[in-house]
Amino acid sequence: MSETPEVPGVRLQKVLAQAGVSSRRGGEALIAEGRVSVNGAVVTEPGTRVDPVTDQITVDGKEIAAEQLIYILLNKPDGVVTSGERDVDTRGRATVVSLLRGVTQRLFPVGRLDFHTRGALLLTNDGELSSRLTHPSYGVEKTYHVKFQGKLDTEPLDALSRGVTLEDGTVTKPIEELVAVKDTAANSWIQLTITQGLNRQVRRMGEAIGHPVLKLIRVSFADLTIDGLADGEWRSLTSVELARLKTLVAGDDKPPTRDGKPPGARKPPRTRRPNRGSRPR
Repeated sequence: MSETPEVPGVRLQKVLAQAGVSSRRGGEALIAEGRVSVNGAVVTEPGTRVDPVTDQITVDGKEIAAEQLIYILLNKPDGVVTSGERDVDTRGRATVVSLLRGVTQRLFPVGRLDFHTRGALLLTNDGELSSRLTHPSYGVEKTYHVKFQGKLDTEPLDALSRGVTLEDGTVTKPIEELVAVKDTAANSWIQLTITQGLNRQVRRMGEAIGHPVLKLIRVSFADLTIDGLADGEWRSLTSVELARLKTLVAGDDKPPTRDGKPPGARKPPRTRRPNRGSRPR
């Protein structure tokens, strides 16, 4: 039996995502709500294929055009807010986007870093990739250097490894990696890798074990490191890095498990040398 030939063109929701209008799922919702038109006709069937070059596509009556997709890794400094605003946020604080001098496309941060948290932050106008990288189903790894108040002995370290109960009752997942970086006279620097993205998660974990976080640096996101980037500096991703990112979150929109791995495929915690990016100080 011969295979049914594939209809030419690009799925409409993918075009919307590439234009920075929404994620692919968000595009499906826009289409289902009757807010998208192609060549003057309302389209309500997700999966409709179009030619983004020759077809006129509008959302809420406004024509869109597929823009060049940009992927930037920023070493976020302290005292800058993670926001998509170009200059300052509503409270007058400088935003991460304001650091991207010379970039004309409107970019948005992938996830968030606290105001006083430094380190690796990805910014892009690729709504689909951003949505996947921040979705809990894919379990994207985030590695931090954390300065905890006080010396961490075996008990709090074991608690972090197993998962702790936060103040709202949420229990964190076992962490992927825990490495001692160095001790000062009164405090401990620890490198840890998590796959969750709870609000202020690492700081709340410190509170849960009775060792508040004094400094927090994200040294890598999805294996993208800030090695060689000073505070506030940024660079474009290489083609190899971008391909690796897309492979990391490739597959169906609904992975079989919440962590994006086959059932029973949990990895044991890893032990390795500390990441070199943004040395503790």
